[in-house]
This record gives sequence, C-alpha cells and structure tokens, in this order.
Amino acid sequence: MTGVTLSSADLDVRRRRILFRCWHRGIREMDLVFGQFADNELSTLPEADLDEFERIMAEEDNDLVRWIMGTLPVPAHLDTPLFARLASYKPDFEEVTAALLGKAE
Repeated sequence: MTGVTLSSADLDVRRRRILFRCWHRGIREMDLVFGQFADNELSTLPEADLDEFERIMAEEDNDLVRWIMGTLPVPAHLDTPLFARLASYKPDFEEVTAALLGKAE
C-alpha cells in the first residue's frame, strides 16, 4: 500500500510518466490515493480517461485531499464518474498516519 506495485515495463511512455507522478505527488495521502488508483486502473484506462485523469492530477494536492476526504464539496468540473472512482481509493488516513509514525496496532 505504500509503493508502486504496477510494473512500468509494459506501459507506454505516457502511462509511465503518469504512474511516476501518481506515486510522487508531494502529499503522502495523495500518493496513496493516486498511486493505488494507477496501480489498479492505469493500464486499462482509455485515452479520454487519461486526458481527464491528467486534468485531475493538475489540481492542487491540498484541494484534492479535501475533496476526496469530503471536507469540501467536489467542484462541478470534477464531479465525474472517473473522479468518484479515484476517490474510492481513499485509505483510512488515520491508520496510514499511525503506521507511518510507527504507532500501528
């Protein structure tokens, strides 16, 4: 759950770049959401979904985490089935934080 599990060996250049960006967002919570989504869905996303995914990735991480956590409403331009699928990869951030700090039970 904390690192890339999808091999980039069989991915085209665009998908390899996206995979790297998903796991290197700058905010660990977003690494987990985007990275898990990419590991599970990137290789089969059609080009139109890749375009939308890259537009989502261009949003600020601080905003994304709030939209995904539900502390801010999702703006209309992101209220799409793809964003909902992405947001479904939201881990239990309290558990993840505890594990990262070495406090997991």
